[in-house]
Amino acid sequence: MSTFDPTAESGSEDEKPQGNLKDQKQALKVLDVRQFTISADDEDIRVDRWFKRHMEDVPFNIVSRWARTGQLRLDGKRVTPGDRIHEGQILRVPPAEIERPGRVAKPRTDLSQDQINFAQEMVIHKDKSAIVVNKPPGLATQGGSKTTTHLDGLLDALTYDAKSRPKLVHRLDKDTSGVILLARSPGAASFFSKRFSGRTARKVYWAIVMGIPDIADGMIDLPLSKQPGSGGEKMHVDEEDGQSAKTRYRIIERAGNRACWVELQPYTGRTHQLRVHMAAIGHPIVGDGKYGGKDAFLTGTISRKMHLHARRLRIEHPDGQKLDVTAELPTHFAETFENLGLDIELGDLPLEEKKPGGKVVRKQQAKAHAKQIRKDKRGERRGRGDNKGKPVKAGKPTKRERPDAGKATHKKHMPHKAKVKQAAAKKSK
Repeated sequence: MSTFDPTAESGSEDEKPQGNLKDQKQALKVLDVRQFTISADDEDIRVDRWFKRHMEDVPFNIVSRWARTGQLRLDGKRVTPGDRIHEGQILRVPPAEIERPGRVAKPRTDLSQDQINFAQEMVIHKDKSAIVVNKPPGLATQGGSKTTTHLDGLLDALTYDAKSRPKLVHRLDKDTSGVILLARSPGAASFFSKRFSGRTARKVYWAIVMGIPDIADGMIDLPLSKQPGSGGEKMHVDEEDGQSAKTRYRIIERAGNRACWVELQPYTGRTHQLRVHMAAIGHPIVGDGKYGGKDAFLTGTISRKMHLHARRLRIEHPDGQKLDVTAELPTHFAETFENLGLDIELGDLPLEEKKPGGKVVRKQQAKAHAKQIRKDKRGERRGRGDNKGKPVKAGKPTKRERPDAGKATHKKHMPHKAKVKQAAAKKSK
């Protein structure tokens, strides 16, 4: 945490400003200037990020104005909100401005004892830099317009002996259970975030998927983007404009021919990546109706909840060691293991240091499956009767427009061809 020197640029009783009233006011303004020494926790962060951490009541527009007018300085030099700061540097901050009416900080809601107990029961690891929790399914990681109960809102219960609440470093989908890492200081948050963005953190998920993939150990390499018209709530395979996304899967055990237990390792961190990838190769995660539709559910006593669990996280720790934690399965997942006769002792496969070389999985199979899904949807749109009663333009249709391309056709199935021939006959007469 940055330190504040109350004597820096401050006047004593013997140093009262002299001169006229205007000069005195100007001198008092200078005396109120604050200086902060940058600590190790704030190494290499942006200036605006420093204010967000330590002076939340100062909005970004004020920081920008201070920088623009030269009032904000780092080691005596002018600085911009986007500049990086380093340990030991001195940040000069102008006097605090009068708060505008109506700008009242939103107070935190006090947690009940039940909420505190619930949050602390999720903790599976704690040290001076990190806390790891096993998030249950159904609990959102962060809040939203219609989400009032979430992990972020419970973090005040996990302060323990630290000076501030822990910070989220990454997220899980609401219906996905398992490991979530929390940083206990700004420095630890920056350290862990770099490991996630640099893709050195290793994440292992367990999932029950429909059917049995043809290849037992495969790599899915399909780019993803937000699906148009879904409001950003759904992703899809996008070969042209999608972002690179890679997932490795390994079959652990089969449950007959209807389902199997797989290990998933994401090598990129796209939204809903594991769910979209498994659905794209024809093996959606059990309980994932969003991407698998009605084909993502098993009959009988199998739970309809999502069967995706963040089982393990291995990441570098600020103390130089490796943080390696595993999370136990939620109740519905464990019950599915029993119902399908799966042996949990077969899990926790060796975590290889190197990624498997080559594209093991048949990428063309995944592309074809995703393409077929899109084609089926286009067929559904054409069959809704939007063009009923409208004239059909003459001309040869493209292959994409002809669902029966490559097959023998009759003119009753292709009325536009019939019209073309009739028009040609009339013209010859």
